[in-house]
Amino acid sequence: MLVRAACPHDCPDTCGMLVTVEDGVAVKIQGDPDMPFTAGTLCTKVAHYLERTYAPDRLKHPLKRVGPKGSGRFARVSWDEALDEIAARLKTLAAEDPQTILPLSYAGTMGMVQYSSMDRRFFHKLGSSQLDRTLCSSAGKAGIKVTLGGSVGMDPERFDEAKLILLWGANPVVSNLHLWSRVQEAKRRGAKVVAIDPYRSLSAEKCTQHVALLPGTDGALALAMMHVLIAEGLLDRDYIARHTVGFEPLAERVKQTTPQWAADICGLPVETIVQLARDYGTTKPAAIRLNYGMQRHAGGGIAARTIACLPALTGAWRDVAGGIVLTTADFYGFDHAALERPDLLAGRRPRVVNHAQLGDALTAAEPPVKAVIVYNNNPVAVCPDSEKVLAGFRREDLYCVVMDSFMTDTADYADLVLPATTQLEHYDVHKSYGHLYALANNPAIAPVGESLPNSEVFRRLAARMGFDEPCFRDSDEDICRTALASTQPRMRGIDWEAMKRTGWQRLDVPARFAPFAAGGFPTPSGKCEFYSAALERQGMDPLPFYHPPAEGATPGALAFLSPPARNFLNSSFAHLERFRELEGEPRLEMHAADAAARGIRDGDQVRVFNARGSLRLRARVNDRPRPGVVVAPSVWWKKHSPDGGNANNLTAQRTADLGGGATFYDCTVQVERLEPHPAA
Repeated sequence: MLVRAACPHDCPDTCGMLVTVEDGVAVKIQGDPDMPFTAGTLCTKVAHYLERTYAPDRLKHPLKRVGPKGSGRFARVSWDEALDEIAARLKTLAAEDPQTILPLSYAGTMGMVQYSSMDRRFFHKLGSSQLDRTLCSSAGKAGIKVTLGGSVGMDPERFDEAKLILLWGANPVVSNLHLWSRVQEAKRRGAKVVAIDPYRSLSAEKCTQHVALLPGTDGALALAMMHVLIAEGLLDRDYIARHTVGFEPLAERVKQTTPQWAADICGLPVETIVQLARDYGTTKPAAIRLNYGMQRHAGGGIAARTIACLPALTGAWRDVAGGIVLTTADFYGFDHAALERPDLLAGRRPRVVNHAQLGDALTAAEPPVKAVIVYNNNPVAVCPDSEKVLAGFRREDLYCVVMDSFMTDTADYADLVLPATTQLEHYDVHKSYGHLYALANNPAIAPVGESLPNSEVFRRLAARMGFDEPCFRDSDEDICRTALASTQPRMRGIDWEAMKRTGWQRLDVPARFAPFAAGGFPTPSGKCEFYSAALERQGMDPLPFYHPPAEGATPGALAFLSPPARNFLNSSFAHLERFRELEGEPRLEMHAADAAARGIRDGDQVRVFNARGSLRLRARVNDRPRPGVVVAPSVWWKKHSPDGGNANNLTAQRTADLGGGATFYDCTVQVERLEPHPAA
């Protein structure tokens, strides 16, 4: 039997999958060759997904803690015992103040059923604190929204037709595989491909050019490019006149942002900046793939906004292979209000906790957080300033429930651990943030052990809490139908029953989709907004400007980046032996000049530290990071690291200028060798 499925993980590609099942056992997983964007190929992680589903350490039964928090000592209990206990605890806390209860979910799975429906209904009805899920992308999306009107952009399927491609803070070899195949095809056809990244990533080393700027200076580079474009007349004045707002004040602003000004900030040659601008202004079609790494800085939102202005200056939007894309998520018209039911709050306005500041929330919030329900998330590993996060989870008075398929770093601190299904065991419906197809996920096998879908756990909890609204009795397939029951034109023809059979359906957009060739941006003005009245109303500069990193240069300090390791996907897959072996060991990549200045040789054990914490890593001296930058591919589970730490021992809870986004890459550290070298 062949079952159509969809990859659930936090990746723009959202692959169509086929699962072969024999006698109730999944025996093969492969990409769906008919799905146009992903075309039958899976990444090396998901290609081995059966190892995850059938892993020997898979959680199969509810467990209750019987030892100290963090000890990992648990005993098996029944589902009824576990759910009765949780409901009793939540009822008691809700009677005092429901805001003492905090849902802690993120993007471990991104389907509408298991990520964003029955759970949100439950917490809305409860009146709990709300979680602002800011760890990944919120700053960049906010910057794009005030400029282009939403999480919209060019069709990634057309990158193979571009003649110039800027991979700006993007490493698609690792995190956007099916876009990378199109980039490679464009390069074979003669396109110039430029990586803009402080780190010579696997993608950057295969590009035509690598522009290695200093972290957090992307906005300055974009402003200097605008200076050259305007000064040299490399503009589409007709497009600017018809489809933009605020060109004249922008042109006045960027008179000051010269290539020399940016060169000093970015650590780049003036000639590199000028040539990049000229290439962009004279090559058509020109495509920019903006990714989330560059917006994880204090000025990340405004930097994304600034870069998003470039295609309107040159009229790149006129071409199907021109423009910019950070995310395509807002092209979908899923009915999120019907899925999540915010009306169940009934006028209450509970507090909002920023996910990036979880450490403070768990240790200092008033009223205190007294219970957390963790699902699709491993906050002990992935949240910044993790010593503070751990301090919160170690609290004996914090009631903690973790729903997961494995005993994560966070589950070690739980009072109850509930076994969750994997993607092969439940229904779901997916949108993508990297293409224009909706996908269906059909269960291929029965749940392993006693595992349950997230949706079913919240259904059962709702019944125990006495929530009697009909929406708490919706089945998973009911939720799938609700997600697709939209009146938006792009959702025309997308039907759950049909999509279950085919696996995927493209949004109702032209095959050659150039969304803003004739303007029509979803902004208040209907135009690309160089001048943002929305920002002005917030008391912010309405024009693009440079917002520098918060952690500036201090003596001996190095900028610290922790981008995704090739063989992990955030915290997912990092516990599986296959992928840990492929990744090797936690490491710190250093430029030779920075290593020599500290007496560090390749292979040395080093201590990486700042005021927030420290970490032991193996130094790998190479030319991948630019001088002044060190890189620790992440994120390792703490329990699989030599000293029980990971990169988030060092990162800050500071948030970005827009969207409350996390600033993982706005971080400086000191590095020292741990052991002296033997005498020569």
